[in-house]
Amino acid sequence: MIGKKIRLERIIDRNSRKTVIIPMDHGVTVGPIDGLADMRTTIGKVVAGGANGILMHKGIVRAGHRGTGQDVGLIIHLSGGTSLSPDPNAKVLVCTVEEAIKLGADAVSVHINLGAETDKEMLRQLGQIGERCLEWQMPLVAMMYTRGPKIQDEYDVQNVKHAARVGAELGADIVKVVYTGSVESFAGVVEGCPVPVVIAGGAKMGSDEEIFNMVEGALKAGAAGVSIGRNAFQHDDPTKMVQALSKMVHHNASVEEAIATLK
Repeated sequence: MIGKKIRLERIIDRNSRKTVIIPMDHGVTVGPIDGLADMRTTIGKVVAGGANGILMHKGIVRAGHRGTGQDVGLIIHLSGGTSLSPDPNAKVLVCTVEEAIKLGADAVSVHINLGAETDKEMLRQLGQIGERCLEWQMPLVAMMYTRGPKIQDEYDVQNVKHAARVGAELGADIVKVVYTGSVESFAGVVEGCPVPVVIAGGAKMGSDEEIFNMVEGALKAGAAGVSIGRNAFQHDDPTKMVQALSKMVHHNASVEEAIATLK
């Protein structure tokens, strides 16, 4: 398993054992939203802020490669689905582990919506990708959500605990889930998942303090870091925002210290 360990060290800080991942795969789902029109510029800003890893689709690896600046871990997203689809919760594989290797990936990711009408297909995809990742010693990030006709509350702690555990059970090395709203409830999510858990940033929030309070709660509960997209790359100053998140994740900075970083 040395190959996975070496690659994981490119996206997880060796000292803190935590990570700040900035996902920028939104172009497939909703198009070139604010912050993602000029990928090279945005990538440069979040990397300058100290991101451990950036996450994107295979075509943007080519279009967004900077050729300058400091290095950063590369996670290539293998799943795709659009808001134009009759079922936006359905995700299909649009890239392979082998393609990701050719493109220089340090890890790959898949998106699973448990509760969607096609979740059995997505689970099959997760199992298949897990096998290929084991074969190639490629770290796997599983984005585990609960969305669909049976799901009344995707933030319900029992749903999130179940989703996290499914990701770990089927071979993920890192699991990404939503934050359940409190330190106590999220501690149960972390406790029930035998691999590192990172939190999703979700939709654009109303204030920086709201974001930092969520991050602080997740870290106190034992989270291994964050995977925050829109609340980072759509910020007025993405570099400072990622710096603030990195201070919280890697150096236990308080909410107040994170806010001060933005100023």
